[in-house]
Amino acid sequence: MSASPLHPSFIAELDRDLVATSGTTRAVTAPFTGEVLHELPHSSVSDVSDAFARARMAQLAWARAGFAHRRAVLLQAHDNVLERREALLDVLQSETGKTRGQAFEEFFQVLSVTRYNALAARPVLRGERRRSGIPTVVSTRVRYKPKGVAGVITPWNYPLSLAAMDVVPALAAGCGVVQKADDQGALSVLAVRQAFIDAGVPRALWAVVAGDGAEIGGAVTDEADYICFTGSTATGRGVAEKAGRRLVGASLELGGKNPLIVLDDVDPEKAAADAAYACFSSMGQLCVSIERVYVERGIAEPFIAAFAARVGNLVQGANFDFGSDVGSLTTPAQLARVQEHVADAVAKGATIVAGGKARPDLGPLFFEPTVLSGVTSEMACFAGETFGPVVAISVVDSEEEAILAANASDYGLNASVFSGSTARGLRLARAIDAGSVNVNEGYRGSFGSIDAPMGGVKQSGVGRRNGREGLLRFVEPVTISHATGLVQLPRTGAEFAALSGVMLVMAAVLKGIRRR
Repeated sequence: MSASPLHPSFIAELDRDLVATSGTTRAVTAPFTGEVLHELPHSSVSDVSDAFARARMAQLAWARAGFAHRRAVLLQAHDNVLERREALLDVLQSETGKTRGQAFEEFFQVLSVTRYNALAARPVLRGERRRSGIPTVVSTRVRYKPKGVAGVITPWNYPLSLAAMDVVPALAAGCGVVQKADDQGALSVLAVRQAFIDAGVPRALWAVVAGDGAEIGGAVTDEADYICFTGSTATGRGVAEKAGRRLVGASLELGGKNPLIVLDDVDPEKAAADAAYACFSSMGQLCVSIERVYVERGIAEPFIAAFAARVGNLVQGANFDFGSDVGSLTTPAQLARVQEHVADAVAKGATIVAGGKARPDLGPLFFEPTVLSGVTSEMACFAGETFGPVVAISVVDSEEEAILAANASDYGLNASVFSGSTARGLRLARAIDAGSVNVNEGYRGSFGSIDAPMGGVKQSGVGRRNGREGLLRFVEPVTISHATGLVQLPRTGAEFAALSGVMLVMAAVLKGIRRR
């Protein structure tokens, strides 16, 4: 087992940045060792109110500062994050139990998100002229006004990248942020926040609180001008209800039970290697990772053999270097859920193809990447999200059967198709009900495409982060029109009588020359 390289003074400095005056703390443990990493201060409801009050004051000046200033600050933050990469990777691994490689993947996402939003905010949000009802008589423009202070509720599994994908576009759009960090990811959030503060983001503009999810998360939801939530579908429904009662907007990225279709024209060895990463990156504790594999019968035997071998050969360990392929689960609750799902499946007739056991010799929360076959609908892991290193593999007889099986879920977050033909893979991708679909890649193609929207359908959420859509959620469009004075619009019956004929001719002419 590897002890955390974080120095206690470094941790204490980060903890002091929380808005937390309650005097209560919670012990946060390191997944690799089970030892206490730090005592995290907890916030009170009044702390949340104070954070919003200060953020609202700071937001007024931040919005007035303009796009050029915000761009310069965010680009400097990008450079600060890059310079602090080793410390950020150490923090992220210490809290989550990820491998160095998978921590690096998350760290790199922060760079991409920051750079994109710094550069895209002005082109997307500067406003534009729109076609008026009567051209030359009325001139119309749309401007975008920051919504105010966003509430961001971030889970423990990807604390760096999920924070960045909500916080950075909010800042770029001219908003402030009060973020409720999960206890297990608070240090990562605070460490990346410090890079932004040192770049020129006012401390009050991005406040971080921590504590009980229902109490402190609820307080954030009660005060925010816009809400960003990432977490379970059950909790997301509650957040949506609160937002609906207050008539404020929300983007919710919720659960998933993501499918992978393996077609019969693949190279089985390559497909197996790609599938193993898609299923077991961050030990499957990723909203877009694969939990269901449907393989066509013609390739099933060699693919399953190669997949089982690849999974069985993954190097699992607690290393603060690039020596491991897979790491640890993050919390005891996750380990318990994984063990319950595997035990339930085996008791009801499923077969373990690979893995299936805890590895206490490596650390308290290690569990082998596990492949199951013969999973049926009465098993907990059939339709319910495991959110851990467990994947069910099934053999199908046709593309159509694969698509029906992939779509037979309450969720629709991410999906994947592996094929030797890009055209064939893209054709199937268009038939899958999911917010993102990857061809010949598990999730990183869409997850890393910061210029494209990311989100779910069905019970996997509402709204989108990333791309233009990710910026536009933090602003209110305001339509401003003015009469040019060229022609007086009719006000009386006589004036309508005089102008109605001209206006009808104009409508016919406009139909002929306008194509949208």
